[in-house]
Amino acid sequence: MTLQLAGVLFTVVLILGLSVYSGTRMRGAPQKNGTAVTAGIIMGTLVGGSSTVGTAQLAYSYGMSAWWFTLGGGISCLILALCFAGPLRHSGGRTLIGMIEKEFGPAAGLSASILNTVGTFINVISQMIAASAVLAVLFPSMGLAWELIITTVFMILYVVIGGRKGAGMVGILKLVLLYVAMIGSGILVLRMTGGVGGFTAMVRGIDNPEGVNFFSLFARGVGTDLGAGFSLLLGVLTTQTYAQAVLSAKTDNTARAGALISTFLIPPIGIGGILVGLYMRAHFPGLLAKTALTTFVTTYMPGILSGIVLGTLFIAVVGTGAGLALGMSFVLNEDILDRFTHRFDGPQRQKFMGRVWMVLVLVLACVLSMGSLGDMILGFAFMSMGLRAAAVFASLCAALFFPGRVERRWAVASIILGPVAVFAGKLMALPFDSLFLGIGVGLLLIAGGAVAHRLKSPVSPDA
Repeated sequence: MTLQLAGVLFTVVLILGLSVYSGTRMRGAPQKNGTAVTAGIIMGTLVGGSSTVGTAQLAYSYGMSAWWFTLGGGISCLILALCFAGPLRHSGGRTLIGMIEKEFGPAAGLSASILNTVGTFINVISQMIAASAVLAVLFPSMGLAWELIITTVFMILYVVIGGRKGAGMVGILKLVLLYVAMIGSGILVLRMTGGVGGFTAMVRGIDNPEGVNFFSLFARGVGTDLGAGFSLLLGVLTTQTYAQAVLSAKTDNTARAGALISTFLIPPIGIGGILVGLYMRAHFPGLLAKTALTTFVTTYMPGILSGIVLGTLFIAVVGTGAGLALGMSFVLNEDILDRFTHRFDGPQRQKFMGRVWMVLVLVLACVLSMGSLGDMILGFAFMSMGLRAAAVFASLCAALFFPGRVERRWAVASIILGPVAVFAGKLMALPFDSLFLGIGVGLLLIAGGAVAHRLKSPVSPDA
């Protein structure tokens, strides 16, 4: 146990030390990032509790269907690189909400900012829950409240001291350590089971009264799992943190390259979590699912190595939660606070208020996480992505790709009624993910707005 704690301490100090160093060293430098830091910001936020602890948790119950978070993350980064990076950078806006407001007016901007912020906040809660799963293994008698308080403190330190540049550089180191941890865990599972053949035989022998197909990407049903992947994909495209990584890149090519690197590096991490989740289901059938990965690490890895892995997982979760909170603070400053007062205009005051917002967001998430919210970490992540996508995706696409062609009131209706349709679909228990309904409603309203604009506009005599 002493060696394990030493490994945890070494990893946490190393990563937080780099955050402090990079943040103070780069303070005052232009906030334009190279390819590596751009990729580090994207992966440092996207690869966290849901990609590691949450993936192993879902794999424990449903096998390969748990891959949708990291697989969807990779696909979303590909679309970000090929389709959205250029238009985002050429839009002239500093935030996604600002781009929507510029095109459709204050009502659209305010509606989108509130709903997008709520969706991001839900994901911060999921990271809090994932962090508690790591600390619960290290300190079984600590209690949930203290686990969440410690997590909150580390999230605040991660970005408040290091800043955005620190978050990007730490994201690179974090990804290297996560690759070693997750891929290494997967390799260890294959060694212990005698290779792919032995692993396959082990999975087939799992007591499975529910009849789950552990080798299927659609073990929970095509509608559910496709919806999960779809919500992840669209959620990334409508989250300020990932847009900010693209906007803060030095050039268009740098932004695309950073997103493309993320495309190829994110999906393999999920495979390690799936292998671990299924191994633990076969050997520990009564285990609390959210501790599948952390229990595997402490049971099968040497003391100091297990400590390094646990420290890496903890900081991965902390980095994702902090990155999301950082994106929220930017939106709260730029898109909400600035509507009501100009007392905090100016770089230093905005920076101060950004930190205040971030602390408030994390403290509130900590308090709400103390309830019985921890049953399914990925469920919160997918819910968060889906809400953001339903609120913002259709209007953002209209603003970026069809400027001046959609009536404002139709765009406002799309922003509000998309999420309403998602919740209505949940209540009706549709046989498919209600996100499809929400996105469909949003796109139909945008299409209606385009038709209304065309009918309203005078026809050119040369047409």
